[in-house]
Amino acid sequence: MGAYNAYLEQRVLTADRLELVRLSYEALERALSRAQEAVAVGDLAGEAEATGKAVAALAELAASLNYEEGGEIAQNLGALYGYMMNRLTQHMCSASSEAIDEALAIVRKLREAWDALGERAPAARMAA
Repeated sequence: MGAYNAYLEQRVLTADRLELVRLSYEALERALSRAQEAVAVGDLAGEAEATGKAVAALAELAASLNYEEGGEIAQNLGALYGYMMNRLTQHMCSASSEAIDEALAIVRKLREAWDALGERAPAARMAA
C-alpha cells in the first residue's frame, strides 16, 4: 500500500460523519475530473472507469442518507444524487462531456457548502 493510500485509510478510519461525507465529495470530484480529462483526450476506457467510480460514489452517498433525521435536506440530496447518477449513466452512451461537467459543478458546490458547514458547526462535528 502506498503512502497516500495509507494516509487516506487513516483519515477514513478516524473521521466523524461530517468528515466522511467531505471525503466522499472529494473522491467524487476526483473521479469526475478524471472523467473530464479522459473525454478531452479520447480515452474511452479511462472515461468509463472514472465515470463508473463517480456513479459508485454517488450511490454510496445516497445510501448514507438518513431520511428520518435529515428530513427535507436528505430528500433533496437523495434526488440530486439520483439525478447525477442518471445523467452520468446516460453520458456513458454519448461522446459529450456535458453530463460530467454538470455533475462536477454540482459536486463542487456541495463540497464547498459541506466545508462551510463543518467550519461553522464544530459542535455538530463532535456530535456527528
